[in-house]
Amino acid sequence: MLRETIGEIGPLNACAMKLAKERQAKLAKPPGSLGKLEDISVRLAGITGSVHNRIEKKRIIVLCADNGVTKEGVSSAPASVTLSQAVNMTRGKTGMSCLAAEFGDEVQVVDVGIAAAYRDDHILNCRIREGTENIRVKPAMLREEVLRAVLVGIELAGQAKREGCGVVGVGEMGIGNTTTSSAVLSVLTGRPVEEVTGRGGGLTDSALQKKCLVIREAVRLHMPDPADVIDVLTKVGGLDLAAMCGVFLGCARERIPVVIDGLISVTAALCAARLSPQSREFFFASHVSAEPGYRAACGQLRLEPPLFLDMRLGEGSGCPLMFEVLRAACTVMNDMATFEEAAINDSYLDGIRECSAEQDR
Repeated sequence: MLRETIGEIGPLNACAMKLAKERQAKLAKPPGSLGKLEDISVRLAGITGSVHNRIEKKRIIVLCADNGVTKEGVSSAPASVTLSQAVNMTRGKTGMSCLAAEFGDEVQVVDVGIAAAYRDDHILNCRIREGTENIRVKPAMLREEVLRAVLVGIELAGQAKREGCGVVGVGEMGIGNTTTSSAVLSVLTGRPVEEVTGRGGGLTDSALQKKCLVIREAVRLHMPDPADVIDVLTKVGGLDLAAMCGVFLGCARERIPVVIDGLISVTAALCAARLSPQSREFFFASHVSAEPGYRAACGQLRLEPPLFLDMRLGEGSGCPLMFEVLRAACTVMNDMATFEEAAINDSYLDGIRECSAEQDR
């Protein structure tokens, strides 16, 4: 199914994007004066095939899983927090979920690898296994388990499409997942571990050094193949990362715009883009995470996040904010008057337009 999904990811609709650019040129404003909102509206047209879009139903899919590497003391929080916060998300009590509630967004909390036992019907049980292995000692999981997690994400994207979602955000909950994300990023980008590893939820200098050491030793021990994303996830990744990768791929197949949150989310997006370079066109970065690996991943994806808020919470917390930016881009395209409708002679902009055309050549 993974191969079929990748094969079904098509290009953006060039005709719709051309028409969207033409409408932007007619709107009563100086050329390019709405900046990234214009770029977003054009890309949305390419995704949906329609110049005029409205985003009504918004969903944040949160993939939850535990990571065995927490046994190495690489996180400031105990592993039990994974389950606690997964439950709190369903109650609208975490940073991401209270923002989602404020903006009327759905939150779908999905267990793909929580280690602790629980009973909560508000968490969708798609558990592959009870957490991963400690990557300092063993590969995180089996290749088959990675593939199953990716397929869970693909199916969740398909469900979002069937249920009428106009945009999806990709979040996570899993103590220790900044460690696995940094390991995956180091392998995929070829950058030194120290360049892509940060303090996560908060670490002392000595704990950060330990975290980097653990990642280096895991990579040296397992030797993941940077040309094989599934191998990298198998050896030093996490179930949350694998399922999130699947959501990104599934949204691209379903032609749903999909929003990246922070470090873990952008790492999963990079995994998806390595499996299907074309899928990148459907991704929207949200905020600039304070984690150092985030910029490295965004650079590889050639995406520029528009929000500078010094956030590093994770969970999908950047998604509700970016959803509103996407909606704003749609509103401008749909409801702003053209020069003709506003009864304005726009000939005074001819010189600016000529200059812009020359710069674009």
